[in-house]
Amino acid sequence: MPQASSPIGVFDSGVGGLSVLRALLAAMPHERFVYLADSANAPYGERGDAFVAARTHAITEYLREQHHIKALVVACNTATAAAIHEVRSSHPELPLVGLEPAIKPALAVTKTGHVGVIGTRGTLTSAKFGKLMASLADQAHFVVQPCDGLAHAIERSVALPVADQGSPVHATETGGLCARYVQAMGSFGTAPGQMDTLVLGCTHYIFVANELRALVGPGVQFIETGEPVARQTRRLLETVGLQAAPDSAVATDAPRTRLLTTGPVAMLQAAAERWLGLPADCCETVSVP
Repeated sequence: MPQASSPIGVFDSGVGGLSVLRALLAAMPHERFVYLADSANAPYGERGDAFVAARTHAITEYLREQHHIKALVVACNTATAAAIHEVRSSHPELPLVGLEPAIKPALAVTKTGHVGVIGTRGTLTSAKFGKLMASLADQAHFVVQPCDGLAHAIERSVALPVADQGSPVHATETGGLCARYVQAMGSFGTAPGQMDTLVLGCTHYIFVANELRALVGPGVQFIETGEPVARQTRRLLETVGLQAAPDSAVATDAPRTRLLTTGPVAMLQAAAERWLGLPADCCETVSVP
């Protein structure tokens, strides 16, 4: 059985969920984490629900059997939409936190009543998202934009040099895709009728916040899920009495953070160093059939 000193599992289809892990590390400094990127099968957002559900189940089993996790954060909007209810049924004793685009927080901050939502096609066309939107449709005007290829481009970009500050947005693949989708959505700003809030409905998208900011302007608020998910995870562990003791990190020789990938380890190493400041030796390749 998992102990309070056992790690928390976190997984995503690729490296985008590192944005959630970053928030978890900041919110729970005494906890240990095992992050798994299913990069060999990314991006989930462009695959079918049955495939994503099968991978979600396989990874949950792997993290429980091989790493004895005490809780699981599904740091992927697409996997949450496709499989979270099934995983809860299969593992009723496992504390489980999923993601969904942060529509409700966006409603709390918009002043114009016009909200943009970007995400993968898998997330935005899911029954779970459709139900969420239907329940809130009369509270704001929503513009929903699937961003095909953007998550995958962000994955590829971690191996490339960081673009110069003064470079035009279109100078990079990720910037070009951001520009295409933002322009398709309509007008952003703080004037009546403009979208003053943008929901980043994929964990990858916070890593192109600079490109998005250059496109929508300074007055638009970005809403992402990392910090709310970290708070919910902490509350859940406190409720079941599995939070780590303040001195637990000192009491074990195990590394605080392990990063695993089913794909090329170099991509995960580059992302861990660039986005989390973690060393290459905390990353390894694993097989999850």
